[in-house]
Amino acid sequence: MRIMKKIILASLALVAVASLSSCGAKKSAYRKAYEQAKQREVATQSTTPAVQYEAPAATPAVPVTVRKERVTTYQGEDATRLKRYSVVVGSFQNPTNARNLKDRMVQAGYSAVLATNDVGMLRVIVASFDTREEAAASRDAIKARFAPDFKDAWLLENDN
Repeated sequence: MRIMKKIILASLALVAVASLSSCGAKKSAYRKAYEQAKQREVATQSTTPAVQYEAPAATPAVPVTVRKERVTTYQGEDATRLKRYSVVVGSFQNPTNARNLKDRMVQAGYSAVLATNDVGMLRVIVASFDTREEAAASRDAIKARFAPDFKDAWLLENDN
């Protein structure tokens, strides 16, 4: 009887270990799905033409890349906060992910706003300006403040 209890206990322990080790497969499947979604997002962004502008003469001549898109504010967002040049720190298809990043940036002190483009991508915009130079300076400050998190922050020219 004692030996039988030990065998049953050992069997249960093996089953528990086997079931807990199966979590790794779920994580790798999630990671694979995430990577595929990221590739789709990059592919979508790469189809948008990027325009090269020269920085003003007062600063070193560094080209500033600006992507032109037609964007409008997302549901419930304040359209007056969206100007011609904007600093984008994230692009999402999932509204929940976009809202989470927007909330994070609002907590960090930015007047973040969500905008959507013609293909349905949600852009998380942390600052918006009338001039390209102001937007470029803001983008650089955001990159420096949050390094390395927003190293891919970019400028958007609203093509309305």
